[in-house]
Amino acid sequence: MGLASDERERLSILFEEVGPDAPTLCDGWQTRDLAAHLALRDRRPDAAGGIAVPALAARTQRVQDEFAAKPWDELVDLVRTGPPRWSPFSLGALNDLVNGAEYFIHHEDVRRAVPGWEPRPSDGARDEQLWRTLRYVARRSYRRSVVGVLLRRPDGETIVGKRGPKAVTISGEPGELLLHAFGRDECRVEFDGDEVAVTEIKGTKRSI
Repeated sequence: MGLASDERERLSILFEEVGPDAPTLCDGWQTRDLAAHLALRDRRPDAAGGIAVPALAARTQRVQDEFAAKPWDELVDLVRTGPPRWSPFSLGALNDLVNGAEYFIHHEDVRRAVPGWEPRPSDGARDEQLWRTLRYVARRSYRRSVVGVLLRRPDGETIVGKRGPKAVTISGEPGELLLHAFGRDECRVEFDGDEVAVTEIKGTKRSI
């Protein structure tokens, strides 16, 4: 399986284990809300505009609430089976490009919402794909930063997240760096730089 399919299946299994009312790292969302968001994203692209466009948020929320009202087993099955065949996102390569990081992050949103979580072991193929995704999103994720940002994985390869003064280097495994870039603080990364600049980065809103 590709990254998107693998993470989708792992998350679906976790959904079944924890049930619809478990916490997530997504503000205000329990697992039912997260599953409904993913089902909407896969199956109702016509109603997904509100994810990024505030003016469309009300319609997106209505459709998401309709998914959330479904029986839990049915909702999890919608997540597990993914985009329908008519969707271009059902194709392997495009599915991985669009959904690989999305499902990895949301899988971790459930895993890391409880005390005692630990990162999963490194996986070469997975980590390379997450690193490629980070290249695409880093500058947008850190666009609000007032200091420079460098993202460095263990082998020393580095991505420029933001050009600027007092650059802070954030080091970690690709998945951990991606989680940080997407605004998650429940990640294992290290900061190297001026103390004030590091504080600035930790307080900067990060998202695409």
